[in-house]
Amino acid sequence: MAARLRPMTADDGPGVLAVMRAAFTDLDRRHNRPPQPWADDDAGPLVRMRHLAATDPEGVWVAEAAGRVVGCAQAILREGIWGLSLFVVDPAHQGTGLGRQLMERALAYGAGARGGLILSSPDERAMAFYARAGFDLRPAVDLKGTVARPPAPPAAVREGRWPDDRPLVDGASRAVRTAAHGGDVGALIAAGGRLLVDDRGGFAVVRSGEVRLLAAAGEEVASDLLRAALATVAPGGPAAADFVAAGHDWAVAAGLEAGLELRVAGPIFTRGDVGPMRPYLPSGSYL
Repeated sequence: MAARLRPMTADDGPGVLAVMRAAFTDLDRRHNRPPQPWADDDAGPLVRMRHLAATDPEGVWVAEAAGRVVGCAQAILREGIWGLSLFVVDPAHQGTGLGRQLMERALAYGAGARGGLILSSPDERAMAFYARAGFDLRPAVDLKGTVARPPAPPAAVREGRWPDDRPLVDGASRAVRTAAHGGDVGALIAAGGRLLVDDRGGFAVVRSGEVRLLAAAGEEVASDLLRAALATVAPGGPAAADFVAAGHDWAVAAGLEAGLELRVAGPIFTRGDVGPMRPYLPSGSYL
């Protein structure tokens, strides 16, 4: 049965999550990697899907076949910056043109945007599509592993207060990517994220040792925020900071000092005016 495209609703979360797991497990298999572990807690993905169904109803699409979700593309638009939050197709439906149809809907949502961001997986077909769509590739690596040497919590970093700290958070986001994250940070917190703030101009959101988002006015502030995030992890506990792009040596240094490893990752794709993109560790969900 041919798949049909329709706008995503908040009720599609479990179906989209099942496609995510199938697609990324298949990607790991094709790259001869062990399947990535999936958390028992689905709060993050499900909060994101409900949030984007409310904030970007024209940018989030699913493909459905025989009453089952078999693909999804989620795009967001923030203050003139378009971003791809999620793009997955069930392995059984890959190579059928379904992914192209979904991406065309997602890209149409960004028509007229002054800039665009995509955080890519290492999937060869997806990367080729983004490049052909006019996006420029920016290499990136991930910092992953266990915190062998937890850093001392920097004195300048404090616990954030949401939504009281939203002006500071939005200012830092605009400085690095020309668009605020706004309520997306609230969604990260609702999914269990912990907000850390530096009053010199910067913030980070960390959940279970994973840095979900970081933006700062300068590298010293960014480095302190990353070290503060890693300081939340018990010795020997897992930690990660993904999409560390070229020019972010402050992040590389802080991660290696704590005992994390550099690992090959998918690149960042950009087009148009997206600002300096530094110091910045983007969110896989909200860019």
